[in-house]
Amino acid sequence: MAVILKTVSLHKNFGMVKAVDNINLSINGEEVVGIVGTNGSGKTTLLNLITGYLQPTSGEIRFRDNNITGLSPREVIGLGIARSFQIPQLYTGLTVLENMLIAVAARSGKSWDSWTPLNKNSWMEEALGILRQFGFENDARQAVANLPEGGRKLLDVALSFVLKPKLLLMDEPTSGVSGKEKFAVMDALLNTLKDAGVTIVFVEHDVEIVERYAERVLAFDNGRVIADGTVNVVLADNSVRQAVLGVE
Repeated sequence: MAVILKTVSLHKNFGMVKAVDNINLSINGEEVVGIVGTNGSGKTTLLNLITGYLQPTSGEIRFRDNNITGLSPREVIGLGIARSFQIPQLYTGLTVLENMLIAVAARSGKSWDSWTPLNKNSWMEEALGILRQFGFENDARQAVANLPEGGRKLLDVALSFVLKPKLLLMDEPTSGVSGKEKFAVMDALLNTLKDAGVTIVFVEHDVEIVERYAERVLAFDNGRVIADGTVNVVLADNSVRQAVLGVE
């Protein structure tokens, strides 16, 4: 597959701290890439740079061969890059369906308020269709506050699917999810996203999740990529075992 995302000599400094230090990477279309590293190693900073939440100190970010360096988050989203967060961005007092309708309306340039007719036929059809894809057909009228943490994580990604992304960045998709839920959540996520041809990059501390779902792994330490390759090769690398996994 062709390269969908590329960074060239990417740097981000916070004062004297090099949070991202000369990152040169290429992500191919429809890859599933896991990113591992300790807290403060630069993983989330990289996602923030790609999505426009932070501006690089120097370097370049290219998406589908277009230079997106310096674009705003809204402009980046419009090009086909979506993001899900470690803490789901949901209206917990509303239902699953209402959250999805708000996402559909927002993509259409409408703001949500008490006067917005969210039950517009085309929006309703799209919202219900996406919920079915992610397995929420029986929970559409359920309040988000009543969903388990795994359900909230899954819904957060489902909302980003409204944007029809080509690339989805996920920050710790199983953080806070119970051991019983985590594999079911990832199965649902990856099955739906891969069927749609979405390229997936996810940050994750859970080695079991990385081993089971990543096709390729990037290991970060002190703002640098110290290993890049298949799961077995990267997780067996001595520098990764010491710096990332804490194994001598």
